[in-house]
Amino acid sequence: MDTMDQSPPAQPHPGQSKALSQTEIRTIIIGVLLAMFLAALDQTIIATALPTIGRELGDLEHLSWIVTVYLLTSTAVTPLYGKLSDSYGRRSIMLVGIVVFIAGSIACALAPSMFVLILARGLQGIGGGGLIALAQTIIADLVPPKERGRYQVYFASVFMTSSLLGPVLGGFFAEHLHWSVIFWINLPLGLIAFAIAFQSLKKLPRFERPHRLDLLGATLLITATVALLLALSWGGIRFPWSSLPILGLFAGSVALWILFALRMRLAPEPLIPSGVLHNPVVRMGVLAACFGMGTYIGLTIYLPIYFESVRGLSASLSGLALIPLMAGTVIGATLSGRTMARVKHYKRLPTIGLLVAIAATGVLVLYGEALSVTMVEILLGIISIGLGTLLPVTMVTTQNAVAPHQMGTATGTANFFRSLGGAFIVAIFGAIVLSGSGITGAASFEALGEAAARSGVNLADVFSYVFLAAMAGFGLALAFLLALEERPLRGSAAKAADVAIAD
Repeated sequence: MDTMDQSPPAQPHPGQSKALSQTEIRTIIIGVLLAMFLAALDQTIIATALPTIGRELGDLEHLSWIVTVYLLTSTAVTPLYGKLSDSYGRRSIMLVGIVVFIAGSIACALAPSMFVLILARGLQGIGGGGLIALAQTIIADLVPPKERGRYQVYFASVFMTSSLLGPVLGGFFAEHLHWSVIFWINLPLGLIAFAIAFQSLKKLPRFERPHRLDLLGATLLITATVALLLALSWGGIRFPWSSLPILGLFAGSVALWILFALRMRLAPEPLIPSGVLHNPVVRMGVLAACFGMGTYIGLTIYLPIYFESVRGLSASLSGLALIPLMAGTVIGATLSGRTMARVKHYKRLPTIGLLVAIAATGVLVLYGEALSVTMVEILLGIISIGLGTLLPVTMVTTQNAVAPHQMGTATGTANFFRSLGGAFIVAIFGAIVLSGSGITGAASFEALGEAAARSGVNLADVFSYVFLAAMAGFGLALAFLLALEERPLRGSAAKAADVAIAD
């Protein structure tokens, strides 16, 4: 039993204990998935329009900040959204997030300069950072853990759709219309999401409690995260890893994390309750997702470079070559989610899935250069399906292990560390590629193949080390999954508060 939180279980507010109909649940799900889609799409739609934006605004040097600042702000505020939703309700905070996201989108569309666009993207990230975690939390409020895995396929589908559709739409809008349409499209979609959320979420079961927001803890967490992500984003690309700016950012981040940990121990009501962080199920689930999803994100970033520089595919074909990696996660999540509702030992399928993913990645390490593109595609599909089986299990078990009034905090924390894992592993993959190809400093990846050829480097060998690092990432995810306690999943929403005294 957790001695840190002995307060009685939270109960739904009066008048909201009546079970929702399937139509009401479906309407809520559509609204939150649309909000999630907005945030996920803006992570991918901007990439293909960047050259056009840089030319029209007359600033190519700072283009990377359009992507970086969104990553920084959206990741840093995720735990804050979770805490606020536990305090003031999912509906209110979801509506705030949508409004901030729309405001940021309008500011982006109207930006007259690169500096203003970067600031507007930061505002957009502050709004979008909470939409994904809040959507997952709202589904958790609606659906008991035993049935919740089935709904994880919707989340995987949203990310797959945004990953495939985003670059296509971004390029089309920039080439045939105007780059600002990338942001204007968020206005009608955001207003629809706001209208659905405003009306349908009134019927959402409510478990919030009044909380004091730890502003000092939130400030320390956000600044520590920003410093770490800046170091991971700039290291080896803008500055050498051993340079003073990168070392200073890492040192500053470590110091801030230490101060945050001290604040967690001393604050009367910390930003992330100790009962959540000390919960072994939450801890192992978050770490498994961190390395599993982090490795997946790293592969999605660097596989297009592999297909272009090693396999000789065009930019458009390399994007299409990612489809097996994207689609497989949906298949794996569907299988795992449906299995969770039927079996007692729900860890077995993702354990097998990760073992298969590790084996398939091992084939790429050993025989990657000799394999045909078709065979590489098949292996990526196998890897993706295996990894997909992990996704529902880590999120559902994390939510199953905490009380309803801590659901937002736990979900936000899980998403936060998953994003950090992605940034960390992307940095590792980048360091492997840059050091192996002999490119240092601010070199562009577009010239990777030519530079490697001039230096006599075989990029196929370089990417074999990337795949080896991916094997290690999947291996760590498997280790933490095996350490995850397999607690029975609650089969009824009415029992949702039992964990507050059972843990």
